[in-house]
Amino acid sequence: MSFEELSAATAGPDAPRIAPVDDGPGRRAGAGGARPSRAGRPGARGRRSGGSGDRAPSAGPESPAEQETRAKEICLRLLTDRARSVKELGDALRRKEIPDQVARRVLERFDEVGLVDDKAFADQWVRSRHRHRGLGKRAIALELHRKGIDRDTADEALTGIDDDSERDRARELVARRLRSLPVGSPEQRRSAARKLVGMLARKGYGPGVAYGVVKEEIAAAGADPDELGDAPPDD
Repeated sequence: MSFEELSAATAGPDAPRIAPVDDGPGRRAGAGGARPSRAGRPGARGRRSGGSGDRAPSAGPESPAEQETRAKEICLRLLTDRARSVKELGDALRRKEIPDQVARRVLERFDEVGLVDDKAFADQWVRSRHRHRGLGKRAIALELHRKGIDRDTADEALTGIDDDSERDRARELVARRLRSLPVGSPEQRRSAARKLVGMLARKGYGPGVAYGVVKEEIAAAGADPDELGDAPPDD
């Protein structure tokens, strides 16, 4: 969706939905969008430089209407990069020194036309982070909390990851990592188990899922099923 299409949506009732979460390696805009251009800065009279929502040093005080226009541009440019939560946009506006009452008015309008929707954002974030980053429920829940998603909305979104899918994703991560670890001796297998369980823990998988999957995968690689016991080996 182009910037112009997003911009038009804030002025009318026929609004597109929020942009999908893009969790790939593509370019990410910063909190205020594109980096301001340095061209034309000396003596510039305009309100903004580089079209990013930043004001030129020589600009005078903004009127409320100008503040609202700048706030819309900041939000729209962020939304062309990826979907954002209401808190993310609010934080970006605060960093750009948009007054709270102006930010609130703009975000309410964006909500009315469907450009921001915390429930849709949470659903997309859960799918993307689980599929592309291999994160478990615990890690994703923490990310949603940091992005200002309330507990009920986050819990509902996380129901999209059932126990089977979480175990399957953990198994994929372990199988891939296990290919690069030596497991020829009991000592090596215990060391591999520690590393693999630690990896899954950092990605937000619970200890039961993490060690159960690791034990099964190391057994499939040739270990005795009872060799590792019922808990991760101590260092």
